[in-house]
Amino acid sequence: MRIILASASPRRRELIENLKIDFEVRTADCEEITVPEELPEDTVKRLSLTKARCVAELEGDDAVVIGADTVVAIDGKILGKPADENEAAEMLKLLSGRTHRVYTGLAVIGGGKTVNEYVETEVKFYDLTDSQIKRYIATGEPMDKAGAYGIQKYGSLLVEEIRGDYFNVVGLPVGRLDRVLREDFGIEPLI
Repeated sequence: MRIILASASPRRRELIENLKIDFEVRTADCEEITVPEELPEDTVKRLSLTKARCVAELEGDDAVVIGADTVVAIDGKILGKPADENEAAEMLKLLSGRTHRVYTGLAVIGGGKTVNEYVETEVKFYDLTDSQIKRYIATGEPMDKAGAYGIQKYGSLLVEEIRGDYFNVVGLPVGRLDRVLREDFGIEPLI
Protein backbone atom coordinates (compact mmCIF):
# COMPACT_ATOMS: atom_id res chain seq x y z
CA MET A 1 0.00 0.00 0.00
CA ARG A 2 1.33 3.40 -0.99
CA ILE A 3 1.32 6.25 1.54
CA ILE A 4 0.97 9.74 0.10
CA LEU A 5 1.42 13.08 1.83
CA ALA A 6 -0.91 15.59 0.16
CA SER A 7 1.23 18.63 0.94
CA ALA A 8 4.03 20.69 -0.55
CA SER A 9 5.17 21.80 2.92
CA PRO A 10 8.82 20.97 3.54
CA ARG A 11 8.11 21.02 7.28
CA ARG A 12 5.40 18.36 6.98
CA ARG A 13 7.61 16.26 4.75
CA GLU A 14 10.44 16.42 7.30
CA LEU A 15 8.10 15.51 10.16
CA ILE A 16 6.55 12.52 8.41
CA GLU A 17 10.07 11.24 7.66
CA ASN A 18 10.41 10.77 11.45
CA LEU A 19 7.85 7.94 11.23
CA LYS A 20 10.30 5.89 9.14
CA ILE A 21 7.68 4.89 6.58
CA ASP A 22 7.97 4.97 2.81
CA PHE A 23 5.83 7.75 1.42
CA GLU A 24 5.38 9.90 -1.65
CA VAL A 25 4.50 13.57 -1.87
CA ARG A 26 1.72 14.89 -4.10
CA THR A 27 0.67 18.50 -4.00
CA ALA A 28 -3.03 18.93 -3.42
CA ASP A 29 -4.17 21.10 -6.31
CA CYS A 30 -7.42 22.32 -4.84
CA GLU A 31 -8.84 25.63 -3.77
CA GLU A 32 -8.47 26.50 -0.08
CA ILE A 33 -11.40 28.68 0.84
CA THR A 34 -11.87 30.14 4.29
CA VAL A 35 -15.44 30.61 5.44
CA PRO A 36 -16.26 33.66 7.58
CA GLU A 37 -17.53 32.78 11.07
CA GLU A 38 -16.34 29.16 10.76
CA LEU A 39 -14.56 27.93 13.89
CA PRO A 40 -10.80 27.36 13.46
CA GLU A 41 -11.12 23.66 14.27
CA ASP A 42 -13.84 23.25 11.64
CA THR A 43 -11.74 25.14 9.10
CA VAL A 44 -8.67 22.93 9.51
CA LYS A 45 -10.73 19.74 9.46
CA ARG A 46 -12.51 20.82 6.27
CA LEU A 47 -9.34 22.00 4.52
CA SER A 48 -7.28 18.94 5.47
CA LEU A 49 -10.07 16.69 4.19
CA THR A 50 -10.32 18.69 0.96
CA LYS A 51 -6.58 18.29 0.36
CA ALA A 52 -6.64 14.56 1.10
CA ARG A 53 -9.68 14.01 -1.16
CA CYS A 54 -8.14 15.95 -4.06
CA VAL A 55 -5.13 13.64 -4.07
CA ALA A 56 -7.04 10.45 -3.18
CA GLU A 57 -9.31 10.88 -6.22
CA LEU A 58 -6.25 10.80 -8.47
CA GLU A 59 -4.35 8.01 -6.75
CA GLY A 60 -6.85 5.16 -6.54
CA ASP A 61 -7.77 2.61 -3.92
CA ASP A 62 -4.28 1.28 -3.19
CA ALA A 63 -3.15 4.54 -1.56
CA VAL A 64 -3.46 5.97 1.94
CA VAL A 65 -3.50 9.75 1.59
CA ILE A 66 -2.62 12.15 4.40
CA GLY A 67 -3.84 15.75 4.31
CA ALA A 68 -3.14 18.48 6.84
CA ASP A 69 -3.89 22.15 7.33
CA THR A 70 -2.69 24.49 10.09
CA VAL A 71 -4.03 27.85 11.28
CA VAL A 72 -3.22 30.22 14.10
CA ALA A 73 -6.18 31.81 15.88
CA ILE A 74 -6.58 34.56 18.47
CA ASP A 75 -9.69 36.40 19.63
CA GLY A 76 -11.76 34.16 17.36
CA LYS A 77 -9.84 35.35 14.30
CA ILE A 78 -7.85 33.04 12.03
CA LEU A 79 -4.43 34.36 11.08
CA GLY A 80 -3.28 32.93 7.78
CA LYS A 81 0.00 33.54 5.99
CA PRO A 82 0.83 37.26 5.83
CA ALA A 83 0.47 38.94 2.44
CA ASP A 84 3.41 41.26 3.11
CA GLU A 85 5.78 42.51 5.80
CA ASN A 86 3.24 45.05 7.13
CA GLU A 87 0.65 42.33 7.67
CA ALA A 88 3.30 40.13 9.31
CA ALA A 89 4.11 42.97 11.73
CA GLU A 90 0.41 43.45 12.54
CA MET A 91 0.02 39.74 13.29
CA LEU A 92 3.10 39.61 15.50
CA LYS A 93 1.96 42.71 17.43
CA LEU A 94 -1.42 41.05 17.96
CA LEU A 95 0.26 37.88 19.31
CA SER A 96 2.80 39.77 21.47
CA GLY A 97 2.46 38.97 25.17
CA ARG A 98 -0.64 36.87 24.60
CA THR A 99 -1.76 33.27 24.32
CA HIS A 100 -3.10 32.04 21.02
CA ARG A 101 -4.10 28.65 19.65
CA VAL A 102 -2.67 26.63 16.79
CA TYR A 103 -4.99 24.14 15.10
CA THR A 104 -3.95 21.44 12.66
CA GLY A 105 -6.53 19.40 10.84
CA LEU A 106 -5.53 15.86 9.96
CA ALA A 107 -7.31 13.77 7.33
CA VAL A 108 -6.30 10.26 6.33
CA ILE A 109 -8.14 8.47 3.51
CA GLY A 110 -7.59 4.94 2.26
CA GLY A 111 -9.21 1.55 1.79
CA GLY A 112 -12.71 2.99 1.96
CA LYS A 113 -12.01 4.61 5.33
CA THR A 114 -11.67 8.28 6.29
CA VAL A 115 -10.38 9.72 9.55
CA ASN A 116 -10.71 13.48 9.99
CA GLU A 117 -9.83 15.26 13.23
CA TYR A 118 -7.83 18.15 14.63
CA VAL A 119 -5.21 18.86 17.28
CA GLU A 120 -5.09 22.12 19.27
CA THR A 121 -2.05 23.64 21.01
CA GLU A 122 -1.81 26.81 23.11
CA VAL A 123 1.20 29.07 22.56
CA LYS A 124 2.09 32.13 24.63
CA PHE A 125 4.41 34.78 23.23
CA TYR A 126 6.74 37.02 25.19
CA ASP A 127 6.07 40.74 25.00
CA LEU A 128 7.78 41.80 21.77
CA THR A 129 9.27 45.18 21.00
CA ASP A 130 8.83 46.82 17.61
CA SER A 131 12.56 46.31 17.07
CA GLN A 132 12.31 42.56 17.76
CA ILE A 133 9.38 42.24 15.38
CA LYS A 134 11.23 44.16 12.66
CA ARG A 135 14.37 42.01 13.07
CA TYR A 136 12.34 38.80 12.99
CA ILE A 137 10.53 39.86 9.82
CA ALA A 138 13.91 40.70 8.25
CA THR A 139 14.84 36.99 8.53
CA GLY A 140 12.11 36.24 5.97
CA GLU A 141 10.82 33.40 8.14
CA PRO A 142 7.33 34.82 8.85
CA MET A 143 6.30 35.23 5.24
CA ASP A 144 5.16 31.69 4.44
CA LYS A 145 3.77 30.70 7.81
CA ALA A 146 0.34 30.91 9.41
CA GLY A 147 0.33 33.60 12.09
CA ALA A 148 3.60 35.02 10.69
CA TYR A 149 5.91 32.79 12.70
CA GLY A 150 7.57 29.41 12.67
CA ILE A 151 8.32 27.88 16.07
CA GLN A 152 11.15 25.62 14.88
CA LYS A 153 13.76 28.28 14.04
CA TYR A 154 14.07 31.98 14.84
CA GLY A 155 10.44 32.11 15.92
CA SER A 156 11.32 29.93 18.90
CA LEU A 157 12.72 33.10 20.49
CA LEU A 158 9.21 34.60 20.54
CA VAL A 159 7.64 31.74 22.51
CA GLU A 160 7.38 31.92 26.29
CA GLU A 161 5.24 28.84 26.84
CA ILE A 162 3.52 26.02 24.98
CA ARG A 163 0.74 23.70 26.14
CA GLY A 164 0.15 20.74 23.90
CA ASP A 165 1.81 19.13 20.91
CA TYR A 166 4.89 21.05 19.73
CA PHE A 167 4.82 19.31 16.34
CA ASN A 168 1.25 20.48 15.86
CA VAL A 169 2.60 24.04 15.92
CA VAL A 170 5.22 23.08 13.32
CA GLY A 171 2.39 21.80 11.10
CA LEU A 172 1.84 18.07 11.60
CA PRO A 173 0.92 16.32 14.87
CA VAL A 174 3.05 13.26 14.11
CA GLY A 175 2.22 11.47 17.37
CA ARG A 176 -1.48 11.59 16.53
CA LEU A 177 -0.79 10.65 12.89
CA ASP A 178 1.20 7.64 14.10
CA ARG A 179 -1.80 6.46 16.15
CA VAL A 180 -4.25 6.97 13.26
CA LEU A 181 -2.05 5.05 10.81
CA ARG A 182 -1.57 2.22 13.31
CA GLU A 183 -5.09 1.95 14.77
CA ASP A 184 -7.26 2.83 11.77
CA PHE A 185 -5.18 1.73 8.77
CA GLY A 186 -2.98 -1.07 10.10
CA ILE A 187 0.23 0.72 9.12
CA GLU A 188 3.09 0.22 11.58
CA PRO A 189 5.40 3.24 11.69
CA LEU A 190 8.74 3.22 13.53
CA ILE A 191 7.71 2.13 17.07
